[in-house]
Amino acid sequence: MSAARAWIAVLGVVAIAVGPARAFYLPGVAPKEFEDGDRVEIKVNKLTSTKTQLPYEYYRLPYCKPEAIENVAENLGEVLRGDRIVNSMYDLRMGVDESCKVLCRKELSDKEREQFAEFVSQEYRVHWILDNLPAATKFVDDSVPGEPVTVYDVGFPMGFRGSADIPNTKDGVSYLNNHVAITIKYHKDASFEGSRIVGFEVEPSSVKHTYQGSWSDQSPPKLTSCSGGAGPHALSGGAEAIFTYDVKWEQSDIKWASRWDTYLLMGDEQIHWFSIINSLMIVLFLSGMVAMIMMRTLHKDLQRYNQLEVAEEAEEETGWKLVHGDVFRPPQKVMLLCVSTGTGVQILGMLLVTMVFAVLGFLSPANRGGLMTALVLLFVFMGVPAGYFSATLFKTLKGGPAWKQNTVLTATLYPGVVFVIFFVLNFFIWGEASSGAVPFGTLVALLLLWFGISTPLVFIGSYFGYQRKPADFPVRTNQIPRQVPEQVWYMQPAFSIIVGGVLPFGAVFIELFFILSSIWLHQFYYVFGFLFVVFIILLITCAEITIVMCYFQLCAEDYHWWWRAFLTSGSSAAYLFLYSIFYFVTKLEIEKFVSGLLFFGYMAIASLIFFVMTGTIGFYACYWFVRKIFSEVKVD
Repeated sequence: MSAARAWIAVLGVVAIAVGPARAFYLPGVAPKEFEDGDRVEIKVNKLTSTKTQLPYEYYRLPYCKPEAIENVAENLGEVLRGDRIVNSMYDLRMGVDESCKVLCRKELSDKEREQFAEFVSQEYRVHWILDNLPAATKFVDDSVPGEPVTVYDVGFPMGFRGSADIPNTKDGVSYLNNHVAITIKYHKDASFEGSRIVGFEVEPSSVKHTYQGSWSDQSPPKLTSCSGGAGPHALSGGAEAIFTYDVKWEQSDIKWASRWDTYLLMGDEQIHWFSIINSLMIVLFLSGMVAMIMMRTLHKDLQRYNQLEVAEEAEEETGWKLVHGDVFRPPQKVMLLCVSTGTGVQILGMLLVTMVFAVLGFLSPANRGGLMTALVLLFVFMGVPAGYFSATLFKTLKGGPAWKQNTVLTATLYPGVVFVIFFVLNFFIWGEASSGAVPFGTLVALLLLWFGISTPLVFIGSYFGYQRKPADFPVRTNQIPRQVPEQVWYMQPAFSIIVGGVLPFGAVFIELFFILSSIWLHQFYYVFGFLFVVFIILLITCAEITIVMCYFQLCAEDYHWWWRAFLTSGSSAAYLFLYSIFYFVTKLEIEKFVSGLLFFGYMAIASLIFFVMTGTIGFYACYWFVRKIFSEVKVD
């Protein structure tokens, strides 16, 4: 265990080194240079709201639309995220400033105004992309006196609701942001020709445009409202809406490789660092205590038991050695246990490899959808170890001739549960006409990945698992099961399982807050160095708490440890789901039924994945521990 703590210390140093370096780029992504006068295209993406969690396509609302819509090719992760990237009418030229340039004039029907007003009341934000950079609104965080920090908030608000605090507005009336001031930062250097874009800021505003004479789309009249003084554009007013924009180019010292730094800057970074280090210290201290207690106690037990054998006083034995004839008796529901551990290995491998790629920078935010795509594909390819571990354990526990059923269930049981929940939620999203609904073609592609690649890989792993000779247990199993004595209240299965999940959850709940915020509050999360350290701490904590609880259980002469080992660390998933309820109540403002259903549906999937993974870690740690201690004692 001391070696494990030393490794965590090394990983802590790695996290400190990797944590600040959050903006290095996806290897292979090349910068693009623009010459003066070159067209710079703004692409429009989706509309999002933290109140509804339902993204919509940009042109679902009657914005200015080009004659031909050109869809940008999207990867699997982008489709699952609800991204729908298309072209726009905005005409930007490198280095050319614009002032109050007309984009288009729209005559909004009553239904269209109501639609805009509804989206504004739900606080929807608009997302654009320019040279692979997302549009952002800039604000200055002056919470630390004397150290103002520029922070980006991704996207910009579609509009706002009037109130007594906002001049020229009426309380409760929705106002449309029909004018945007676009600021594009670029970097020049002698090492390359042209300019590289390093910043994309948008400042929206609402302007009730006026003009003289009649309107003509071919030659729009000069607007008289651009010099200021015009009130905001109320959606309860007339049907006319004129969309305009300013363009300002600013030279910047920011290098292209560092242009994501401001996007990834966390406003509460000091609290984040303090919380992570504090959690790390607490878990390391507890791990050290657990390791010390276990080593001392076990060492004394082994000495005492072996001395008893020598002195021929075995009849006075007490404690865990008494159950040596039953400790390796196969448990109830062997197949479900093997399927669960196989899927747990699959999930564990998927997350480990994903995190390694993320720490190395291969899953940069510049590669939109890369993280989701990597998770799906790695889960598919981890079918080989899933089948191997499930089959090996099934054969070791003498599961019988039902190896085909075991393999099929390993490939389909837990993925099937997740797919059913996902499919049902997708029906509700379809009903809301949201871009977050996965298209039918993508669902077919997911099914092909599942049954065409993942399932055959599980069978391949299972084949090699069954070809391997099963491991021999260090002690023989008696033919007649030993009666388990009555247990004290604190050693009852339910109580010990509930208590066992506290420590693993305590190792991750601080980081869990930031992860949930990135998902449900649409914030960037890119401190994978810290996440990797927390993940290693979770693995060690799950293993240690399960070993401790298993030891106490065996000392109480209860040899039914197989499922309890899985459930002890796996129960941390229940705390994760309870925490998600707390987060929903305290941090989110979701009111719609479908939005709440999405939150709890996806958190149920996350909790199930967490349960299977942590349960598998605890099971294999306890399996190794039981084999180890019973191989050290002398038994006739």
